[in-house]
Amino acid sequence: MEAKSEGRPEFGAGVTMKIEGKIVSGYLKAMSGLEQLPGPNGERSVELFRHGTLTVKLYAPHSADHQHPHTRDEIYVIATGTGRFEREGKEVSFGPGDVLFVAAGEQHRFIEFTDDFATWVFFYGPEGGEAVREKS
Repeated sequence: MEAKSEGRPEFGAGVTMKIEGKIVSGYLKAMSGLEQLPGPNGERSVELFRHGTLTVKLYAPHSADHQHPHTRDEIYVIATGTGRFEREGKEVSFGPGDVLFVAAGEQHRFIEFTDDFATWVFFYGPEGGEAVREKS
């Protein structure tokens, strides 16, 4: 664990919450899980947190992103690195702090990314994704 800032208690210090029947700290370190990648079978993502329909993972592909469409909606929050992201045939550049949305079932992948690229992935909602609301 990292040293506390002098004069200030560490964020979440002494704060716990019950999630899925387990008592856990009320926060995660920003890059928790990176040391677990790649996994024993070459996995490039690690689950960090789960509650209800929400699953949070850290994803750090190496040289190529071999993703396939997922069954739930997802949000990526870029942690480190830069590159380009392709979704349904359209590309955008990304960097730390950027947020990318992918609806369930959409083709997507990271391309031309730096070696230090890592992103948090937030899967949420029902299988098949959330219904799109019509504008009134």
